[in-house]
Amino acid sequence: MKADAPGAVLKRERVRDFVLDLVESRHPGDAIPSERALCADLGVSRPTLRAVVDELVAAGLLVREHGRGMFVAPNKITQELVSGQETMTAPRAAGTWSSRLLEFTTFPAGARVGRKLRISPAAEIVYVARLRLVDGAPMAIEHLHIRADLVPTLSARELEAGDLYEHLREQHGVHVQEAVQAIEPTVVTRAEAELLDVPELSPALLFERLTSDTTSQPVEYVHSIYRGDRYRIVSRLTLDPSATAPPARLGHHPGIPPGDFVHRDTIASSTRGDIQSAP
Repeated sequence: MKADAPGAVLKRERVRDFVLDLVESRHPGDAIPSERALCADLGVSRPTLRAVVDELVAAGLLVREHGRGMFVAPNKITQELVSGQETMTAPRAAGTWSSRLLEFTTFPAGARVGRKLRISPAAEIVYVARLRLVDGAPMAIEHLHIRADLVPTLSARELEAGDLYEHLREQHGVHVQEAVQAIEPTVVTRAEAELLDVPELSPALLFERLTSDTTSQPVEYVHSIYRGDRYRIVSRLTLDPSATAPPARLGHHPGIPPGDFVHRDTIASSTRGDIQSAP
């Protein structure tokens, strides 16, 4: 399952996790080290670090103040659209979905991902970056972090073809049952723009998802960037609890690859709806 030496995508992912860990361990308004200090600590170039910082500033997690430095941004307001007690199944999406593997390797989880997966920072995870395509056109970039002990024989073929959660169930005995997912607007970086074939700073949707198995043990942490020019979210809200819910429409649950959770597995999410291609 080991891959070649980590590439540019993996390097940016490691830097992103490090900076996010700094943000999450501090309070709004707290300062974080300067770009020069972070470059020295991480052993990366200034452009690599700046690209990550620019992304987090655009996402509203960091604030730059001229002449003062960088600070943790104020907390965001979170609004749940659907009760966490409700569940849903995700129907298959229209179009032919495929994946192109960008990175595939294993390394220690680190502090931030380890907390999310409830494992030691030294425990190994499988890191996967893949480009998702629909009918051959790039639609999303996915960064997957999977507990390595659950998938010791995970192969590149499973990540490029078919339903990943079906492979986990049938090949590795991992039965995913629930996912908690958050969605935010963002913009694409230069590297993401090149992969998605859109202009730099184009609008996008950021999905973060934590998937658990039938024992409530976290299995994977995923964050994905979806093209904002091709997707929109339609939420179906039940305003009258006594009303009968309409039958589910065909579509694609935001951030969940088509086919995933389509068998007996269900998902509890912070939103409910379809992701649809723009006309």
